Amino acid sequence: MKPPGAITLLRTLALLLLCLGGAEAKTWRVRPGEAIQAVIARAEPGDVLEVERGVYDESLRIDKPLTLRGIGRPTLSGGQRGDTIRVAATDVILEGLIVRDSGHELKAQHAGIYIQPGSHRAVVRRCDLVYNLFGLWIEKADEVRIEHNLITGLRDINSSQRGNGIQLYNSQRARIVGNNISFVRDALYVDVSHHAEFRGNRLHHSRYGTHYMNSYYNLWEDNDSYLNRGGLALMEVRDQTVRRNRTWGNSDFGIMLRTLQDSVIEDNIVAGNNRGFFIYDVEYATLRGNLVVDNHVGVHLSAGSTRNVVQRNDFIANREQVRYVGARDERWGDARDGERGQGNHWANYLGWDRNGDGLGDLPYEANELVDRLQWRHPSVKLLMGSPAVQALRVLGQQFPVLRVPSVVDAHPAMQPQHKNWSEWRDKQFR
Repeated sequence: MKPPGAITLLRTLALLLLCLGGAEAKTWRVRPGEAIQAVIARAEPGDVLEVERGVYDESLRIDKPLTLRGIGRPTLSGGQRGDTIRVAATDVILEGLIVRDSGHELKAQHAGIYIQPGSHRAVVRRCDLVYNLFGLWIEKADEVRIEHNLITGLRDINSSQRGNGIQLYNSQRARIVGNNISFVRDALYVDVSHHAEFRGNRLHHSRYGTHYMNSYYNLWEDNDSYLNRGGLALMEVRDQTVRRNRTWGNSDFGIMLRTLQDSVIEDNIVAGNNRGFFIYDVEYATLRGNLVVDNHVGVHLSAGSTRNVVQRNDFIANREQVRYVGARDERWGDARDGERGQGNHWANYLGWDRNGDGLGDLPYEANELVDRLQWRHPSVKLLMGSPAVQALRVLGQQFPVLRVPSVVDAHPAMQPQHKNWSEWRDKQFR
């Protein structure tokens, strides 16, 4: 026989389990003609609101943990009044919705979805955010997940008057994956946000595909940024990993690295841009295994960018391989810690490989006399195979007084790493 205290404890536990069982999430169904905000007011934290296909002309404020799920892709129109959806609670999930028609006041920063400070762990997935000033504005909210959304901005006005596709400010551990963003000011604008992951996004027809500022320890992987003014801009940042991205057909630059340290930029394709890489004030970075092809300028290097490791990149069919202005030579492709065969491939290299080890016997200089003549007089390219131009090359090598500081690759690779490089020709901005 159990003692009375034990019986009382068992009854208390049974009552507690019964109460918890009764607190299961409830599913609410919202039909056209009904007000979603009224159902939000009646719902309990953790409930699910299923919104049927239709047009709902209202702006929403979600102030408790809820799931708002579209059935048949319903449309929520904010009527160009403020934010269409404002998230003001943790653990809110929005999925399968068309969210449109936010206000258009830049000073008020109206958004299709505004995730306000403290609304941690918000999830927005498989939504269409169209004709909003800002698509998503995320401010001081950690561990948000923005996945597989379509975001288009105010494509009928000038880009300077648009908002950004996704604006991430002062947030930690965000996951921005698989989104298609276009016709905004900057597709992704990231400021003071760390330990974030940006993967598999398509960013196009905007000012910048992405615009990073003051953000550390972020991963940028497998994204496409094309037909923008600039592809990927990393500014005032460190500890970035930029891997396997494709930036092409941008009217200014493919990848800008400005005031960047301690980062790895590897295995990217940079094709058909005005400038492939724009590298300004960069130190202690590793650029490795990138394909830089068919740009007007392959690399624009300036402002004391030094102490970087630049190895096994392919520079092919660029009108000008490297534009460099500096006070001393910048050495690329040097072997380190017993490595061998780390030189870059330069399609216009005129040296030879007598011992057959795959590396050129003569250094490659990217800023020699003939290259400088080409910058000033592009018509010189028509005479590249002529004896006179070849004599100028020899003259520049024999008389150092004619030489200026250059990027020097001591043993360039004779063959490119990327065998399919020709697939990335003719990607220029039109």
